[in-house]
Amino acid sequence: MPNQTAIKPVVLLAEVLSPATIEALGPDFDVRDVDGTDREALFAALADADAVLVRSATRIDAEALSHAPRLKVVARAGVGLDNVDIKAATTAGVMVVNAPTSNIVSAAELTVGHILSLARRIPAAHASLSQGAWKRSSFTGAELFEKTVGIIGLGRIGALVAARLNAFDMRVIAYDPYVTSARAQQLGVQLVTLEELVAEADFLTIHMPKTPETTGMIGAEQFAAMKPTAFVVNVARGGLIDEADLHEALVAGEIAGAGLDVFTSEPPAEDSTARALLDLPNVVVTPHLGASTEEAQEKAGVSVARSVRLALGGDLVPDAVNVAGGVIDPYVRPGIALVEKLGQIFSALAQAPLTSLDVEVHGELNNYDVSVLRLAALKGVFTNIVSETVSYVNAPLLAEQRGVAVRLLQDEISEEYRNVITLRGALSDGSQLAVSGTLTGPKQIEKLVAINEHAIELPIEKHHVVMLYTDRPGIVAVYGQKFGDAGINIAGMQIARQAAGAQALSALTLDSPVSDELLEDVSAAIEADLFRQIEITEV
Repeated sequence: MPNQTAIKPVVLLAEVLSPATIEALGPDFDVRDVDGTDREALFAALADADAVLVRSATRIDAEALSHAPRLKVVARAGVGLDNVDIKAATTAGVMVVNAPTSNIVSAAELTVGHILSLARRIPAAHASLSQGAWKRSSFTGAELFEKTVGIIGLGRIGALVAARLNAFDMRVIAYDPYVTSARAQQLGVQLVTLEELVAEADFLTIHMPKTPETTGMIGAEQFAAMKPTAFVVNVARGGLIDEADLHEALVAGEIAGAGLDVFTSEPPAEDSTARALLDLPNVVVTPHLGASTEEAQEKAGVSVARSVRLALGGDLVPDAVNVAGGVIDPYVRPGIALVEKLGQIFSALAQAPLTSLDVEVHGELNNYDVSVLRLAALKGVFTNIVSETVSYVNAPLLAEQRGVAVRLLQDEISEEYRNVITLRGALSDGSQLAVSGTLTGPKQIEKLVAINEHAIELPIEKHHVVMLYTDRPGIVAVYGQKFGDAGINIAGMQIARQAAGAQALSALTLDSPVSDELLEDVSAAIEADLFRQIEITEV
């Protein structure tokens, strides 16, 4: 029979992306194109898509998701996610990723460009000269040297703006309630209150996310408190600065000018306040160009292409916005696969439904952010016990739907190993179950080191059998003979017991799976209290 060609996952490009994006995806996918603004064409193309890549024009909402039964990931090649219904995607078990750092340099540089344009009146001077006038005295500007710039929001973009304006020998002050004074000192920035920043700034630039709390945070009250020679700049999100109040302040001369790259509605409607701002001579405007550089577009495309590869490969994606994970430290990352496998072992050994789960992390790992291990545990626990595909996105939802309470517990004490991770759960029949694992040696070998009170040390492989029985002579010979007669090779074995005559636990590594009939036969022969086959699904 001829070899069947493996079916490649379908990756749908709903908008034009850079050649580097296609290259970053690699040859492992069936890459298709569709016009994402054509809803009917989009719906048809989503029918067999495993991933879809969009920019800002394509809307991925609940309706679109309902046409995508195979979809695993939506990737936005940019920062904003206004065109993606994250809640609907999460409910559908679809990962949403973006490129949160792709445009930060471009946005910071555009901010500085607006500040320079305002200070030196570059756009107005250009327009005058291009019309044949030579009016040098009409365009006298101001130096940035020793002026004060106030930065609202000292995140990634705000920090880059600070670094660039420090080079102009400006005094840099900032308002950000979530930044420590130590961090501000590292950036060469003085932290002040919002009231102090507004009153002292010669240039005010805002770099905040748009939330109900930040919408309109710079308005009439702030403009009234500013210097009449001050300028405001917004390249972050439309609506952070109240456009009506800004128009009034500019017309009244309360402030000297404004630089705007973003607006409440884009493009500004003819009868809108935003459109009126475009007609003022002391306003510099650009059409949302914060991420519009070749470098930013390429970074965004390449970043989300890599995320798509991770997502379709079943790996954790640090840039997934609907996954509780975040950036993962290299020291923590090897533990993710270990914990997923411990979750599978836990579910295979459980004799009743899970009601609560504690993910216990012991040892040096607690010097790092290990919150991702809670997510990995849930994915592992549900992987082989639910009918739907389990992802890092829907695993917490599966726990919530089943009423499973989950906690992450941490301490730095680990007596026998550098780190030990234990999954300890309560089952609906009132019993408890615990499985523990660790990584050992230079090769970070994944090992199962305890089941309940039984200490073992067994490398985790694909096929295992765990049995619990009353300890007595000849048991090993019984199951060894039966497995041997059936052609099942025992590749590894650990036996643990508390005392002679008490219960003993045998954990075996096998070269192949065991039939249900053989399992029942061996279990009956040794009068096992627990007899489970564990098949590890690749993670």
